[in-house]
Amino acid sequence: MRTALYASGRVAVAVFVAAMMVAGMSAFAAGEAEEEAVAPDQDLVVALLSDAVSLDPHGSNDSPSSNVRTQIYETLVYYDEDMVLQPGLAVDWEAVGDTTWRFHLREGVTFHDGEPFTAEAVQANLERVSDEEFGSERYFLYDMITEVNVVDEHTVDVVTEYPFAPLLSHLAHDGGGMISPAAIDEAGFDEVEPIGTGPFQFDYWEPGDEVVVVRNDDYWGEPVALDSVTFRVVPEESTRLALVEGGDAHIAPIEQPANMARIEGSANMELGLYDSLSLDYISFNALKEPFDDVRVRRAISMAIDRETIIDGILEGAGTRATGPMSPMVFGYDEDVDDIPYDPGAAEDLLAEAGYEDGFETTIWTNDNVRRMEIAEIVQNDLAEIGVDVEIEVLEWGAYLDQTAEGEHEMFILGWVTVTGDADYATYALFHSDNHGAVGNRSFYTNEEVDELLDAGRREADPEARLGIYRQVQEML
Repeated sequence: MRTALYASGRVAVAVFVAAMMVAGMSAFAAGEAEEEAVAPDQDLVVALLSDAVSLDPHGSNDSPSSNVRTQIYETLVYYDEDMVLQPGLAVDWEAVGDTTWRFHLREGVTFHDGEPFTAEAVQANLERVSDEEFGSERYFLYDMITEVNVVDEHTVDVVTEYPFAPLLSHLAHDGGGMISPAAIDEAGFDEVEPIGTGPFQFDYWEPGDEVVVVRNDDYWGEPVALDSVTFRVVPEESTRLALVEGGDAHIAPIEQPANMARIEGSANMELGLYDSLSLDYISFNALKEPFDDVRVRRAISMAIDRETIIDGILEGAGTRATGPMSPMVFGYDEDVDDIPYDPGAAEDLLAEAGYEDGFETTIWTNDNVRRMEIAEIVQNDLAEIGVDVEIEVLEWGAYLDQTAEGEHEMFILGWVTVTGDADYATYALFHSDNHGAVGNRSFYTNEEVDELLDAGRREADPEARLGIYRQVQEML
């Protein structure tokens, strides 16, 4: 899987793209970002398409917010660039039973407000994010946690309802970011003041304009070279590139791969190409007619030419996928059959479902040029089978809110399997417990899929888990 989605000036950057067609969803390519600064004593400016939604790590589950939060907060463990778990705020850990993990915490760590990082801080954070009453979008990541017990000041036990194989992967997720207990006490389940232990600390946020974080001079680890990082909202890609080329910004996501040639031809910019855990998908609202009929969903999937999207819009910087996860994710099965591109068979399915004359519908996208262009191809492809599609473009925050409420018919969105495990790639997107903001914005419900996803979470044997997720991918 390959993509080219970042331009940079004097810094290295990372991006990713995948392509996909999944149950009730057809998907093509997606790009998300993270930055790596290398020049000393400078203010790094990252020009992004969309603003953050929340700076509470236990809150929203969107990439623009996570890009900022991962500078402020740290997790017990984290994944390195090779997707190998590394010690974070926990220096080591071990299983002390089928359902208990013991973590030995790093000493000498303080939060940005001066509060010490202790086992009690871990307890406060994990109890908050795993509390069903909280209603967090990250709840599904930690809902299996039943107890968090302080052993001593720097040792904590995490107890789960059942053996949960990917617990460490979930603790490496941005949702496991550790917040100052004082901030939690103040906020409760409301938005917290952004106080973590990370290498940067929050400075200010001007919604719709920029978020600024500054170096944490009391950081427990090796101090960062940068004085600050500014995440600036710049909706227009041409403006983002002009800022990078002129030195007024240092990193920018490239939503239009056609701009790769411009970057490569510039003396002031570099292009980053990276493998990914990410995808873009088209989702149907399975609660609304005609998308409550699997034949209609399958027909639309068969009528969309993903190769045209990959070659035409992405200029080859993407991969056609056959299920809801990248080949880099544990649980991926390369032998699952893809849904073919077959407009003739799609028309037959629509007729069988009672829509031989087609129907009218809408497809939503946020103000991402690449996704808007994908929507236009979908509009043209579906017109060939009699489906009249109107494209609606929404601002990012409103887009997330309204798709979470199920106000859409079809929409385009992305998903990054940041844990590297099939549970995260499927449980949030397809389990009926997760309708709405958590991830299942298609409101897909299938009791057999639910049972398999529940079993995949509870199974400790890796080979047995692979078998379970193979069945899930075949059904989807």
